[in-house]
Amino acid sequence: QVQLVESGGGLVQAGGSLRLSCTTSGSTFSINAMGWYRQAPGNQRELVATIRSGGSPNYADSVKGRFTISRDNAKNTAYLQMNSLKPEDTAVYYCTANGRVWPQALLRDYWGQGTQVTVSS
Repeated sequence: QVQLVESGGGLVQAGGSLRLSCTTSGSTFSINAMGWYRQAPGNQRELVATIRSGGSPNYADSVKGRFTISRDNAKNTAYLQMNSLKPEDTAVYYCTANGRVWPQALLRDYWGQGTQVTVSS
């Protein structure tokens, strides 16, 4: 049914930038909100940013002013522009989407497989 695929991760020096993309499958997938989470080894998965279909981005305090989340509703695609990267940003980044798949009536969360972001000092 629904697939979420992240791309754009990789290796970057501190102070550099990366742009993550999250593509979703199916015209039957109706999305309310999309977001990005990250998880470093030994840590719990934490919220990075979310965005609703009409906008209204929300960010974790640790990334405010550095990261920007956006989405293309027509393509059901989300992006995360990451600037001024720090070593502590190193983690696996996961895309999530909250929505419904026809003919299901209830909303649920869907997750991608994750993409590795490594920031070197």
